[in-house]
Amino acid sequence: MGEKHSVGYWNPRTETMPREKLRDLQLRKLQAMVSWAYANSKLWRRKFDEVGLEPRDIRTLDDVQLIPFLTKDEFLAAQAAAPPFGDTLTASRDLALRYHQTSGTSGRTPLRTLDSRKDWERQAEMWAYGLYAFGVRPTDVVYIPFGYSVFVGFWGAFYGAEKMGCLVIPGGSQTSEVRLKQVKELGATALAITPTYAFHLASRAEEMGLDLATDTQVKFLLLTSEPGASIPSTKRRLEEAWGAKVGDFLGMTEAGSLFAYECSEQPGGVHIIEDHYYEEVIDPKTLKPVGYGVCGERVMTSFGRGIMPVLRFRTGDLVERVESNYCTCGRTFDLYKGGILGRTDDMVVVRGTNVFISAVENIVREYKEISEFQIVLTKEGFQDEITVQIEPRPEVPDSRLAFLPYEVAKDLSEAHEGLRVNVVVAELDTLPKFEQRASRLQDLRV
Repeated sequence: MGEKHSVGYWNPRTETMPREKLRDLQLRKLQAMVSWAYANSKLWRRKFDEVGLEPRDIRTLDDVQLIPFLTKDEFLAAQAAAPPFGDTLTASRDLALRYHQTSGTSGRTPLRTLDSRKDWERQAEMWAYGLYAFGVRPTDVVYIPFGYSVFVGFWGAFYGAEKMGCLVIPGGSQTSEVRLKQVKELGATALAITPTYAFHLASRAEEMGLDLATDTQVKFLLLTSEPGASIPSTKRRLEEAWGAKVGDFLGMTEAGSLFAYECSEQPGGVHIIEDHYYEEVIDPKTLKPVGYGVCGERVMTSFGRGIMPVLRFRTGDLVERVESNYCTCGRTFDLYKGGILGRTDDMVVVRGTNVFISAVENIVREYKEISEFQIVLTKEGFQDEITVQIEPRPEVPDSRLAFLPYEVAKDLSEAHEGLRVNVVVAELDTLPKFEQRASRLQDLRV
């Protein structure tokens, strides 16, 4: 998996700032953003007035709890009422430099976002934090195999690597085979990619007779847009396939860029970029804050998105926050242990049992014979049924396929309180392959 890389800080002043001073910095930035949003955004003026809150009421960091939550549905409703951006903006769209939108789901209007020049410069800075922390340096060649589109997913990585001084190669609009040839011929040392597509490229490389670990110079897989790099079995399989270090980089359209990253120490968690975000973890039912070591819903406040402020945004991400000393790298930023553990909206209930997509993936990825999977929920009469379709690798013999579904089903059942899970083998190349964010859940229940 490559040599050990030394600890490095892109911005050592803030990344190693004592917690007390860091909190002072966060408070000043929070107060400035609240005042700006209240004075210039109709949406935030309305939300503040509804609860009788004024910017001067934010005197401590704990006062952030006085600010009403913002939800994605509320954001979308505001934009639907006055398309395309609603009453969220603090300045004329003429000042915007970049437009992006969420990847969305079929039939649903995406969330639209704008960034000013200052906003976008900050987006690149956030990625520079993460890339440098993981070990990427200006001498690296960063290959980014994504299509040119309005999905924000890899734009920050592109400009962050460019800001660092790396040679950045855009690998969009090409076949997987061509991309792999470019990775080899151009000496790419880092790939910014989704976990799903990293698996797909590894499969294609094997078919081409290309040994990624020995025939390429790739040292880093920078995984984003999906919760995969912090899933132990997914990380292990990709590191074995590529002979490279696999890092988790967490971003979202609403944040505008990266908000947490895995450092070179790979502690089993991601550092929160606390000088640019104020992050809370709440109980999604009571909406009250929870302490360290307790799983809850992540709530994000951005200090740097000026043209479209995002305060106390309920992300739906399930996380467990731990203190900075959880990692030995010397950063004073707190971490999310295990990255994104799941999502409040990705959890499904099947016959009274909670099922998380990430938990299913963690088990399925333990089987090297499986190249892809999909979860299908149906209703038979009054009873919910869960079926996991598994697509085997081409070289798996029929004798092995006869037993594989039973073994997977047994492991899934044991991990989900004895829930009966149907596992079926899909035909080769029939399950969808994703370059960007994967959607492996089909809920066909009425």
